[in-house]
Amino acid sequence: MARVVELSYYPVKGCAGTSATEALVTPAGLAHDRSFMVVSEEGVYRTQRRDPRLAVIRPALTADGERLTLSAPGTEDLHLRVDTTGARQKVDLFGTAYQGIDQGDTAADWLSEVLRAPSRLVRVPPEHDRVTDGMTPGTSGYADSCALHVVSRSTLGLLNRKLSERGASPLPMNRFRPNIVLDGGDEPGGRNEGDGWDEPHTEDRVRHLRIGDAELGYAKLAIRCAVTLVEQESGDRAGPEPLRTLAGYRRASEGGVAFGAKFAVLRPGRVAVGDDAVVTSWGESEL
Repeated sequence: MARVVELSYYPVKGCAGTSATEALVTPAGLAHDRSFMVVSEEGVYRTQRRDPRLAVIRPALTADGERLTLSAPGTEDLHLRVDTTGARQKVDLFGTAYQGIDQGDTAADWLSEVLRAPSRLVRVPPEHDRVTDGMTPGTSGYADSCALHVVSRSTLGLLNRKLSERGASPLPMNRFRPNIVLDGGDEPGGRNEGDGWDEPHTEDRVRHLRIGDAELGYAKLAIRCAVTLVEQESGDRAGPEPLRTLAGYRRASEGGVAFGAKFAVLRPGRVAVGDDAVVTSWGESEL
């Protein structure tokens, strides 16, 4: 039996995450996750792959989603009333066209100054009907793909042991920007002999997962990109790790390296840190 040890959602795609002790799982993932996106003047998404300074922007969203505050070092906080009824505009996410509601010139000017590139902020419209791929289809906001990204502590533990063997420093979990972190131990970082979750990458084999009131279905492996090279507190690219080490033991058949798993939402509900994560169906790893 695993349990939830961390919950995080990311109100603005690419920006810093918000830790939570409990959260509502909606059909699109944790409430408010990736409901906003920073785009270029042409409407093309911005990402830490190209704009690592996104990491230093810290969004704070009220529980009702009506007010957003953006903070960044060296500049005054920006306070916005969220527009959910304004005109829709076309935005580009990985070459696919979606709609977004522009949040105005004040937000655009603030982001352009912080990122040092002309930028605007858009919000997912209420009628957003994106369909995500994988073994279990679902929906999501402006996430890269599926609604939820799940990682176990043992998975990170194995990577950090391999990094240590190479003389590299261990990495924190936030390099991978998961929504749900699971652990099988009684104490933080601990492991229960024989429960399965002491085995790294156990999340790869989960097919159906029940946490709190919510039920999740496995979609696919999480293929990692250059975002994992960005130190999340500073917004600096920190070198070749972890991609260099992951390439030695986690290469996926479709290309790239895998770390963690993506899930779709089968049944919405509330989840909390400390909840049991009950696997109701297992399968074989795709790796």
